[in-house]
Amino acid sequence: MSVDLQQLHTFQLPAKASALFRLSSLAQLPDLAKLDNVIILAGGSNTLFIDDYQGTVVVPDFTGIEESETATDYKLRVGAAENWHQLVNYCLTKNINGLENLALIPGTVGAAPVQNIGAYGIEVGTFIDSVEVVDINAAKQQRFSAKDCQFAYRDSLFKQNPGRYLITHVNFNIPKQWQPVLSYGPLQSLIGKEVNARAVYDKVIEVRQSKLPDPEITPNAGSFFKNPVVSKQHLQQILENHPDVVYFQQGNDVKLAAGWMIDRVGLKGLEINGAAVHQQQALVLVNKGTATADAVIRLCRKIVHEVFHAFAVRLEPEVRLIGRAGLLSPPELESLLYE
Repeated sequence: MSVDLQQLHTFQLPAKASALFRLSSLAQLPDLAKLDNVIILAGGSNTLFIDDYQGTVVVPDFTGIEESETATDYKLRVGAAENWHQLVNYCLTKNINGLENLALIPGTVGAAPVQNIGAYGIEVGTFIDSVEVVDINAAKQQRFSAKDCQFAYRDSLFKQNPGRYLITHVNFNIPKQWQPVLSYGPLQSLIGKEVNARAVYDKVIEVRQSKLPDPEITPNAGSFFKNPVVSKQHLQQILENHPDVVYFQQGNDVKLAAGWMIDRVGLKGLEINGAAVHQQQALVLVNKGTATADAVIRLCRKIVHEVFHAFAVRLEPEVRLIGRAGLLSPPELESLLYE
């Protein structure tokens, strides 16, 4: 028996798994403990299956939003299967402000802490109080504080331990005292104006819809590569040949705009057998309907090689690449994309 995965991940590559297990109750933990070779798949918006997976795909199916508040903060306990953008909408209608910069990011609430999703100067880890999980190795419940989650740029404890922790609920702590974050990209056009959270939300929606393809119309996995972080010395070397390079301060280092670099080396719109660099946003790869895993891999190799040749910067995938045995390890990624 096998399970078709094409409609379970937003890039929609043809792939199968040996079995599918939906976890919606902690009473199912004894059944979960009996499974071997499992991977966790939430909304599938940050995952590509580059081969048939020889194991069980576990889908968390915990839903619901519980709301409370203190004198200074709103507190939300949200089921992992809730849609992320719908949660942002929910907060906006309740006048719970702070998540509006993260509007229209595809995926589920449970997937958000794994990647520590971020956009327009905000990362979700800023608002997370704790994360409730099932430790699959031990088949038991556990709760991690925000500090324990080890949030970093597109990183977390959960991403560092793939397949071990299945997130059931995320607990948010959102301050009532709100200030707009407008320092990043197109939101700077709102600086100096009287804005509320709705205005920021509307601007984010406008910008994302103008640049990013809707995965329900054009299959994609959002930003395919991480924005690389380099030293200021490396930046100076790049500026000698590319004085208009787009970058942002990142502590003592700088973060480069990967999409800008892909565009600069002339790859925007490049297509290989149905896998393509998006015409409006070069950081996004799309499936034009006929893409295969081989086509995506060939396209990725072309991108990372051209960018490295031009900038001496190595791009790393932001999406999860799943092969026959599960998530590809760093050495496997090295062999697949860089050799």
